[in-house]
Amino acid sequence: MITSAPLVAVLTGAGISTDSGIPDYRGPHGVWREDPDAEKLVTYEYYMNDPEIRRRAWQVRRRGGLLGAEPNGAHRAIADLSRSGVPVRVLTQNVDGLHQRAGLPARKVLELHGSALETVCTGCGDRGPMDAALARVEAGEADPRCLPCGGVLKPATVMFGQHLDPVVLADAVAVTKACQVFFAVGSTLQVHPAAGLAGLAAGAGARLVVVNAEPTPYDDVADEVVREPIGTALPRLLSQVREAAEG
Repeated sequence: MITSAPLVAVLTGAGISTDSGIPDYRGPHGVWREDPDAEKLVTYEYYMNDPEIRRRAWQVRRRGGLLGAEPNGAHRAIADLSRSGVPVRVLTQNVDGLHQRAGLPARKVLELHGSALETVCTGCGDRGPMDAALARVEAGEADPRCLPCGGVLKPATVMFGQHLDPVVLADAVAVTKACQVFFAVGSTLQVHPAAGLAGLAAGAGARLVVVNAEPTPYDDVADEVVREPIGTALPRLLSQVREAAEG
């Protein structure tokens, strides 16, 4: 095992999962560009106060196919780098769980925006599997409620208007300050505080590599900006990291 390799942090956004069939949000054909009202479905105030918004949101989840998505080559490349002995931590804005499904241990993944694979009750905090809630929707419940208390159920994700988990964010900041290489992959780097981690890494002396189809606010401070498709670019870049660590 490699013991002297640099710590590699990988911030991932929606762009890394598009090859797995999960659409992004702000890209040229992103969900919110094609349907601006869709953003209301993930805005806490709208979700909590409008039953119709909740009903639409459950139908979007039911049809979305996220639970059946498979990791792609970019997810697997990160897991392969970790298995090679290079210290890797993923700081993800995604809620799809694909890094873990690709083989990266859960302890190495910080889910900044939570997980869509679970539900949480906004009343009592009870958590459960998303597939169980979707089965209830399939059976005819338009707006399934918490079984223990009757409260409003939502995905265990951080919606607009909610704060990130302070423990998860603190861990992400610590990793960012400690890493020697920081990749920002498939993120527009516009949603804070997650986006600010790229600038924090550069300020702490890490090599910052931005891999994204569209320009980001942090391109000017990056050591390298890559516009190639993520599915081919990231495996190549991580292979270079592994070779450098082994050399």
